[in-house]
Amino acid sequence: MTDSQMILDPAIRDWVLIPIMIVMVLVGVLRHHITMLLTGQPKKPQLKAIRESKALLRGMRLRTFGNYIPPHAFGARKTMLANAYESGKYLKNPDGQKEAANPMDPEMMEGMMEGMKKQLTNMVPQMLIMGWINFFFQGFIVIKLPFPLTPRFKTMLQSGVDTRDMDVTWVSSLSWYFLNLFGLGSVFALILGDNNAAGVDMAAMGAMPGAMPGAGQPGQPPDFNKLFMAEKENVLITAHQWDLDNVEERLLAKYGKRTLTPSTSSTTKKEPATIRDKIKQQQQQQQQRPRRR
Repeated sequence: MTDSQMILDPAIRDWVLIPIMIVMVLVGVLRHHITMLLTGQPKKPQLKAIRESKALLRGMRLRTFGNYIPPHAFGARKTMLANAYESGKYLKNPDGQKEAANPMDPEMMEGMMEGMKKQLTNMVPQMLIMGWINFFFQGFIVIKLPFPLTPRFKTMLQSGVDTRDMDVTWVSSLSWYFLNLFGLGSVFALILGDNNAAGVDMAAMGAMPGAMPGAGQPGQPPDFNKLFMAEKENVLITAHQWDLDNVEERLLAKYGKRTLTPSTSSTTKKEPATIRDKIKQQQQQQQQRPRRR
């Protein structure tokens, strides 16, 4: 009852909630332009590099949307991709990809420098904004979320507020900063375009645990040989279940024209004849019947 009767001062909305969001948007735009000045415009990728990434994406799409193609087509694509991944057909440099990376490679050095510049432009504004919020707005409650949450979100949404009985839906000023930090990506994409440097660069924050093998460290190119081997295993163990199998019976059952039997509802290979085959059989039986004089 005490949580539902809490009322925030409108001055908190005008002088804490909205200013934090506006400052973070302006800092994100400024960070994008500074990153463009330091690193320059992104270079156009080579044709072989595009082929590497698209070949990996092809295996992922086969695993995701493979149920929309017949079993023989799925099996043919699975075999072709597995053989291509094994032989290194789509690698940009099949001979040099398996060798140890040269630390003095100019492209690798340039990638590491760009990664360090992006990390610097990400960390410095975040430290300044966090210090500004902790100095001026420490312990402020700025907003209440319109949906219920479990108590596990209390430490995340009420950072800097030492209370045990307050409802978890109340958000502190420091937590509002983190929500804006990870939630303004769509706003930056609307203002600056899709390929912008205003949002949080997750790759610059370090390799996340449980990442895909071969993804590489920040500033280093990924090892596509390891990525292809991992994708080959994923493709080979993917089971196939055609969504259009026995679709006529399921369509009639959906609109109440016929009830599905266990034999027709199963998706095994031994399926009963389709409706068109049944109509042909009935016509043949009628033709074979002796006519009465």
